[in-house]
Amino acid sequence: MLLHIVARGRIGRSPEAELVERYLKRIAWPTRVTELPESGGRVPPPPEQGVTILLDEKGEQLSSTELSRRLERWRDAGRREARFLIGGADGFGEEARAAADLLLAFGRVTWPHLLARALLAEQLWRATSILANHPYHREG
Repeated sequence: MLLHIVARGRIGRSPEAELVERYLKRIAWPTRVTELPESGGRVPPPPEQGVTILLDEKGEQLSSTELSRRLERWRDAGRREARFLIGGADGFGEEARAAADLLLAFGRVTWPHLLARALLAEQLWRATSILANHPYHREG
């Protein structure tokens, strides 16, 4: 399953960009990052057999293990892509929230989009490592 991050704002060459790249390189699953301008620009249409996750402060707060289990269920159900959308300064409207398969929060605070992208990349690496039964992430 493709892990696709769709984010508003350009990350450029920054410490956050280095973190994102570091974690995405560690993921054994295919990954893609699509950057959109702060305003305007088109969000790629959801793929058939895909799942859309919005990062939203009003979303569910999942543990790393819970996130890994969601990815596992989607993958095993034949979902081809998990799209993780990171909004701009205004976040997402009600229509986008209602259309999403999951609203995901990294706590109740609002994160700057560059840090949210780094946090997401790290959690995707961690979730796929849990599913691969990496010794660092074994439960018990």
